[in-house]
Amino acid sequence: MIPVTLSKIIITETSDHQVIVLKEVDGERSFPIVIGLNEAWAIDRAVKGINTPRPLTHDLISKVIESLNAGVIKVIINDLRNNTFYAKIVLKQNGSIVEIDSRPSDAVALAMQKNTPIFVESKVLEEVCKPEDSF
Repeated sequence: MIPVTLSKIIITETSDHQVIVLKEVDGERSFPIVIGLNEAWAIDRAVKGINTPRPLTHDLISKVIESLNAGVIKVIINDLRNNTFYAKIVLKQNGSIVEIDSRPSDAVALAMQKNTPIFVESKVLEEVCKPEDSF
């Protein structure tokens, strides 16, 4: 697994498709993931530390995890199939590790809220990044 960081959020209000770009922490490779507008706004709010008067979906997920005495320890972009990325949210609850299937956009939004590390499986990074690729 390779640690990555969120390097860009590209929000275009006139499109249904938004983009986040993840970049290697100790490298030059980066790659885009197309996400929905709601997820882009959730990520943007988390990065900027903007709270909402009432909990939105990602806030709710975070509160549910906390109420179950669990914590998010990392998120992993773990697969790419048919041009669709897959992710896992990895929780620790009472000493046990729990992995939850997730869309990458939801996993990244949660990671941004909780300042949780984001990783990508080597095979995924190798598949989406060529040496000349840069976003």
